This record gives sequence, C-alpha cells and structure tokens, in this order.
Amino acid sequence: MKILVVDDETDVQSLFEQKFRREIRSGLFEFSFSFSGEEALDYLAAHSSEVVMILSDINMPGMSGIELLKTIRTEHPSAPPQVMMITAYGDSETKVLAIELGADDFLTKPVDFNQLKEKLLSLH
Repeated sequence: MKILVVDDETDVQSLFEQKFRREIRSGLFEFSFSFSGEEALDYLAAHSSEVVMILSDINMPGMSGIELLKTIRTEHPSAPPQVMMITAYGDSETKVLAIELGADDFLTKPVDFNQLKEKLLSLH
C-alpha cells in the first residue's frame, strides 16, 4: 500500500520509517513524504494512481491540511479515496470541518503508531 505523508515537520519522515521499518521492508507499506500541501498536490499530479492513502497534518504554513483536503476532493477526483487528517489540536470544530470536507479518519498528535498501524492494516 502506497501512503503519502504530508507534514511540514521533516523529522516525521525518519519517525515513520523507524516505526514502520518491518512493514516497509516486507513491502506491505511504501511511504512517500511531502513537506507542504503544495508539494503534496505536485506529488499527486505525478503519482495519483499509485497513492492509496494520504496522511496529512492539518496545521502547516502555506496551504493547510484542510485546504489540501478540499483541493483533493474537488480538483483531484481520481486521487485516493482514503484521507486521514493528523493534528496537534483535538478541537471538535476542526474535526467536524475535516469530516465535512471528506476526511475518512482523524488522528491527534502525538500519533499513536500502534493505533495508526491497526487502521492501515485494516485497509490493506
């Protein structure tokens, strides 16, 4: 399963590669990383048929995760059906907005990687 992680914090890449080391090695999951909403849209334009899941932070400089989600759902109908939003803020307004815009799931930071792994495996 090809997963695009969108987060402005670059240390997220090494964290995901460490937490999912076994799944990556076995070929179960393949991660790509974009460090802005704009970069994610560029990546999707080039790889839309490959990506199965998008994990996006909500609070990023420039294009927010909410704006990215809105763009994916309106301008990229062929983009992946699964979009999971990740935020440091557990406020219900943001969660409701993300769900209204088509988010499939919602995680809060710090990410519980065991919970995330279970969610990803259930989709596989």
